[in-house]
Amino acid sequence: MSDKKITGALFQSMVTEGALAIAEKKQQANELNVFPVPDGDTGTNMSLTMASAMAEMQKLSEPTLAKAVDGAASALLRGARGNSGVILSLLFRGLAKRLHELAEAGGRDFALALREGVDTAYKAVMKPAEGTILTVSRVSAQYAVEKCQAEPGLSVEAVFEAVLERGKTALEETVHQNPVLEKAGVVDAGGFGFLAILEGMFDAFRGIQKERTAAVETTKTAADFSAISDEDITFTYCTEFIAERRDKARNVGRMRQILSEIGDSLVVVEDDDIVKVHVHTDEPNKAIGEGLKFGPLLTVKIENMREQHTAKVVEGTADAPKERVIVPPEKKYGFVAVAAGAGLKNVFTDLGCDVVVQGGQTMNPSTDDILRAVDAVPAEIVFVLPNNKNIIMAAEQAVYLSETKKIVVVPTKTIPQGISALLVVDTDGEENEITAAMKEAAGNVRSGQVTYAARDSEFDGKKIKEGEFLSLCEGKLCANGRENAVLKRLVRDLVREDSAFATVIYGEGVTEEQAAEVEALLRRENKDMEITVVDGGQPVYYYILSVE
Repeated sequence: MSDKKITGALFQSMVTEGALAIAEKKQQANELNVFPVPDGDTGTNMSLTMASAMAEMQKLSEPTLAKAVDGAASALLRGARGNSGVILSLLFRGLAKRLHELAEAGGRDFALALREGVDTAYKAVMKPAEGTILTVSRVSAQYAVEKCQAEPGLSVEAVFEAVLERGKTALEETVHQNPVLEKAGVVDAGGFGFLAILEGMFDAFRGIQKERTAAVETTKTAADFSAISDEDITFTYCTEFIAERRDKARNVGRMRQILSEIGDSLVVVEDDDIVKVHVHTDEPNKAIGEGLKFGPLLTVKIENMREQHTAKVVEGTADAPKERVIVPPEKKYGFVAVAAGAGLKNVFTDLGCDVVVQGGQTMNPSTDDILRAVDAVPAEIVFVLPNNKNIIMAAEQAVYLSETKKIVVVPTKTIPQGISALLVVDTDGEENEITAAMKEAAGNVRSGQVTYAARDSEFDGKKIKEGEFLSLCEGKLCANGRENAVLKRLVRDLVREDSAFATVIYGEGVTEEQAAEVEALLRRENKDMEITVVDGGQPVYYYILSVE
């Protein structure tokens, strides 16, 4: 066995090869996801997270071990996406704690560093579950430490071999440690990804250069507006207004129909006192005229999107700022939400969100994305609503990176939970009162989604075919099959006798008429409910339903 040790330059190449290895195997990791819903989270998130570290390594020139491990840990923390990406960043953070004091690391140093990474990850996870990346990393690191205790002079190469040997066994054991994995007959995707990264790092340590067939994914920090031609903008004017609802008898549905005929991206929100409208159209005067039929206009905003597009293209030709821009506070409280779809962005903005981060299922934002959104909010205390269970941990990591503003993460797992949390906000209250009220409101919401099967699979005794409709109730698979059948089952599971409010958020490709049919299903289940229909424009989910 070689007595070769880990230096800064070697660790630099190890991280790079680890990133290439998970990029190559990301689809295999994605396909290990238990539900066949189109999330692709684990492999994609781990690949994107490692890509951030690879990019940082490429900036370094002949780094010391301290500089290499600290640079990788910092980049991973900021680039962490999804729960798997955050846990991966924590494993590297602990490893960096142990190695950054050394000029070079031997086998025992490396084994102890791996265990330090495991300890760091376990401390950060509220309820560590068995049969996950945490299990695989813990078992393999502990095995390596025990081997070093028996043989203190063990080489780095021998430690790598021990970790991978025990790690593969531990990965196979995850099938039986997690009931959900056992039902599906698959190993844990995060554990699989972790070992893929270690295998790539071991190749680099031994000087083996493999031709990796997959390119490392990278993401843009901002949209490339020059890639969008002026002709891609269907309507010129973004028109928004709030009309006082003096004519209570006037039909809002009729106005929706008229506005949908003259524009798109339509959102109409109503209550007893006002009607609020957002629409993209070439006839803003006609849209405003429809609003005036209800009563005087309280606010009006019309923006020329073609002019904005031109400005963005010009702005985009300049180098994007690499440094964070922290907006100074002008108020005590601010709000950031994560959502995908123009309609949902408008909903959250209407409810008081200062910044809406584009993201959600299939596109989890990184910790750095969330941090920069917080930076842009002119407030002392910023509440963050992740609105997806796989984004909560990334948001929580931003708490430690925000130097001047306090971040409070309200752990909303769905879009309806985020909406309900914002509806109860009283900005005259104290921070702890606002937090408690938001959490309570989010906890009172039952929600479900209708999506499609991303692949053929068998789960819990059900054969699922690629492309067929799936309904999820409170995160669990509810039904699969034809659209109408899965919707009926979801509505039955969500609605109760005492349900008072329901919301139908329909996504891209769904018409207003189709959404009205879902509203009718809810109405048949409980005729006394107050039902709101919103054009969310979200991808992935045809419908998001909530009941309170």
